[in-house]
Amino acid sequence: MNITAPPAVTRATFDEVMVPNYAPGGFIPVRGHGARVWDQAGKEYVDFAGGIAVSAVGHTHPEVVAALTAQANKLWHVANVLTNEPAIRLAKKLVDATFADRVFFCNSGAEANEAALKLARKVAYDAFVAAHGKDKLGDFDKTEIIAFDNSFHGRTLFTVTAGGQAKYTEGFGPLPADIRHLPYNDIAAAEQAVSARTCAVIVEPIQGEGGVTPGEPAFLKRLRELCDQHQALLIFDEVQSGAGRTGKLYAYMNLGVTPDVLTSAKGLGGGFPIGAMLTTNAAAKAFGVGAHGSTYGGNPLACAVAEAVLDILLRDGTMAGVATRRKLFVQGFESLNQRFGVFSAIRGDGLLIGCQLAPEFAGKGKELVKCAEEAGLMVLIAGPDVMRFAPSLLIAEPDIAEGMARFALAIEKFIDQVRTSAAAAAKAA
Repeated sequence: MNITAPPAVTRATFDEVMVPNYAPGGFIPVRGHGARVWDQAGKEYVDFAGGIAVSAVGHTHPEVVAALTAQANKLWHVANVLTNEPAIRLAKKLVDATFADRVFFCNSGAEANEAALKLARKVAYDAFVAAHGKDKLGDFDKTEIIAFDNSFHGRTLFTVTAGGQAKYTEGFGPLPADIRHLPYNDIAAAEQAVSARTCAVIVEPIQGEGGVTPGEPAFLKRLRELCDQHQALLIFDEVQSGAGRTGKLYAYMNLGVTPDVLTSAKGLGGGFPIGAMLTTNAAAKAFGVGAHGSTYGGNPLACAVAEAVLDILLRDGTMAGVATRRKLFVQGFESLNQRFGVFSAIRGDGLLIGCQLAPEFAGKGKELVKCAEEAGLMVLIAGPDVMRFAPSLLIAEPDIAEGMARFALAIEKFIDQVRTSAAAAAKAA
């Protein structure tokens, strides 16, 4: 049998054949293990990015690979005209480990948030019809969704509108109506805005894309009270903060605030696409047969992988290890900052860490990402001014130390570039 070799591709090929909505880094990863990645040329990188908080247990974890391989030799897909064992097992484990009674599976965080927002509207609609009948729907106005500035909830038209960042909605109008944005962590603004018209409040316990900004416990607790007062659903978007990222399975567990709906994705699949919406029996009943769906949602491959990831996250020692690793990261960043003075703040929770660039370096996060890449380190930004770190929750101490050493080289080069450029500009002026 003749086997045709795959065509050779390079980073330049991407620019020739892909829609230009991404601007990926200058190398192509081809292999990963643990917290290390290798590119086409064999260069090694320490991964402090984790695929944007996705690679929760690192690359090619043997237990996850085994789960995928075993399921790949059994059953890949049946759609939701049938159910499957991995989906039921995963749902049972999520229900047992959280506040939730019911789970809806999909393929991404955006889809999970789309489902949550649709559910909120449907819950309010069903309650009105039950109380007043369909002939009174002309009076129905409980459709408002409260969201927050600088949030991010996905790229569907509904979820990108709920996100509070105009740069992601420009050019895509008209946008879904009745979504209102408030300042994050502003209790007074929430008290003034949430009303009988509000069907849901959607909030990230930690804003990821918005700069790794934690929600203040008093603010999140007040949102819970306001939702109870006005019969609105409180939705926690834990796509980025969930799956063990903060040292608890979900961030709400640290806050003393329980939502009505929680969305999960990213780290839940450890790199295999999966999303989940978790909710209560009371809310779930609004999604009767045919009300919502997903062809691929809850497919056996994704659920088998996510079950293996969840088992690792729930294992004794995993969550405690997140706290230990966070200390090492924060100590490392503080040491680098004492040396270089490049950050004005270090914030976040668990292994979702944001380092705010000092005013001298504001707006230049991408330049530091490039310098890190050249030094053999994978890092992220959250906006132009914040360096974001979301590594494997199992990253080994030697990998942290090596990554910090490489980051020091990157910062040194970055500062030199910025100051040389500034001096040249001043001279030209």
